[in-house]
Amino acid sequence: MEIRQILEKIQNKEKSLEQGEKEIKKHQYEDLGYAKIDHNRKERSGTSEVVFCQGKPDEFLLKIYQSIYNEDKEVLGTRASIHQYELLKKDIPQIQYSPISKILKIEKDKKKVGNIAICTGGTADIPVAEEAAETAEFFGSYVERIYDVGVAGIHRILSNQDKLDKANCIIVIAGMEGALASVVAGLAKVPVIAVPTSIGYGANFGGLSALLSMINSCAKGVATVNIDNGYGAGYIANQINKLVKE
Repeated sequence: MEIRQILEKIQNKEKSLEQGEKEIKKHQYEDLGYAKIDHNRKERSGTSEVVFCQGKPDEFLLKIYQSIYNEDKEVLGTRASIHQYELLKKDIPQIQYSPISKILKIEKDKKKVGNIAICTGGTADIPVAEEAAETAEFFGSYVERIYDVGVAGIHRILSNQDKLDKANCIIVIAGMEGALASVVAGLAKVPVIAVPTSIGYGANFGGLSALLSMINSCAKGVATVNIDNGYGAGYIANQINKLVKE
C-alpha cells in the first residue's frame, strides 16, 4: 500500500493514527536508484543498516555511506579496502579503518555491556575474529579476546576456562579441521557460534573441511555460520548478549 493511500485511510477514519504510523514506517527508505537505504532498520530490528563494501563502485559507496551517516551519525562497513578508506576519508575525515578486520566505521561513544568471548584456533584466524569483535563492539557489546588457543596445544584453552565461564555467548573461529568449536562447546555452558575460516592446506578446501566439522559437531549448543563470516557471528553474538542483559 502506498503512503498516500495510508494517509487517505487515516483521513477517512478507516485506519487509526497508530496503525497508519506503523505502516508508513515500513516504507521508510531512501531510494538512490542503485541502492535503497533502509533508514528504519534500527527501529524495526534494533540495529542500523550495515554496508558491505566489497565490490561497490566508488561513487555508490560514498553516497551510501553519506546517506547512512547523515541519518544515524554512525556507520559500520565490512570487507573494505584501503582504497575505499582513503576515498571516504576525503569527505568524512573522522572515519576509521582497520586493515586487519577490514572494518570501516564511524562510531558513537557507547557503553559496552555484557560479555562475548571470542576464541581463535590460530593467529591466522585473527582477521575474521576481529571482524566479529569489532561488529559486536560497534553494537554495544563487551568482547573478551582469547586468541591462538587451538587444539594442537589444548592446555591453552583449558587455562582460559574462567573467561569462558564469564561469557554470555562464545564465538569460536578456526580453520584446518575446525575442531576447536567442539572442544569449547564441551567446556561451555552458553551458546557457541562456530566460524570456519579458509585457513589451511589443500584438503581444507578453502574452509569447507572446517565448515563440515563444525556442522557435524557432536557437542551441544554449536551453531555454525558461513566460511570467514566474522560479521555474521558478531551480529548474532551481540543479539544473544543483549537479550541476556535485558
